[in-house]
Amino acid sequence: MVSESKKIWMDGKFVNWADANVHILTHTLHYGTGAFEGIRCYKTKKGSAVFRLQEHVDRLFDSCHILNMKPPFSPGQIGKAIIDTIRINELKECYIRPLIYIGYGAMGLYPKDNPIRIAIAVWPWGAYLGEDALKNGIRVKVSSFTRLHPNVTMTKSKTCGDYVNSTLAKSEALACGYGEAIILDTNGYVSEGTGQNIFIVRNGVLITPPLPSVLEGITRKSIIEMAQKEKIRVVEANITRDEVYIAEEAFFTGTAAEVTPISEVDGRTVGKGKPGPVTKMLQDLFFKIVKGEAAAYKSWLTYI
Repeated sequence: MVSESKKIWMDGKFVNWADANVHILTHTLHYGTGAFEGIRCYKTKKGSAVFRLQEHVDRLFDSCHILNMKPPFSPGQIGKAIIDTIRINELKECYIRPLIYIGYGAMGLYPKDNPIRIAIAVWPWGAYLGEDALKNGIRVKVSSFTRLHPNVTMTKSKTCGDYVNSTLAKSEALACGYGEAIILDTNGYVSEGTGQNIFIVRNGVLITPPLPSVLEGITRKSIIEMAQKEKIRVVEANITRDEVYIAEEAFFTGTAAEVTPISEVDGRTVGKGKPGPVTKMLQDLFFKIVKGEAAAYKSWLTYI
């Protein structure tokens, strides 16, 4: 269950958590045309800081542009509203969920002049896949569901309705006794997790699927930059499921998942079945960065 905070920002005003409601005929509720972001704020020795705030806000507005939605607020206003929402809720660490959606008005597939509405909620949220998964790795199943094709939907937008694909894959994996799913693309190559990008290590090379088939993850981008600075070779290339089986290491990345090792896929142990040296090094560095302990990456943090 979500841990309730005090206030939610809605269309420029703060409302009580319990009063942040929408009409049952809200267009996005029926047809899924909306965009959202997942962002984290971390507690550091210098105070609370949001990880890569500008990049997340930019992607949110890119998603709206792709969906032909015109938000009534600017990126700068939304960035400020995110910070204000954290402050008013007096949270030291939190997950941040901005949502831009089509509101109540015309029904039917074409929303006509329905208002574009915006909400920002924040709440305390620990490790998305669990503390044990962060430490020891997670068991994963290759899903029977296929990731959406770029000509079926807009793969560079975090579109609300597209996540039905992910919820089906996630539910299937959990029902089969696994903790997460890997989804293949329409060509049969590894795409991503239900809400994460994926990396593997083979022969000391860090490999991740190319952008045409995956969301441009901000944590994914960060890991690539970090690895390159650490002199680790990074390659964007198609990955088959059996390449994951025989990888030396594998891990998920994402705002919610952070850097979560993968210990097993489809009943096959990955590497030694525990976080490998590359995964552990990047995970340790990631948490140093978000906690403000890596001066070289201080520009990635926006302090509250």
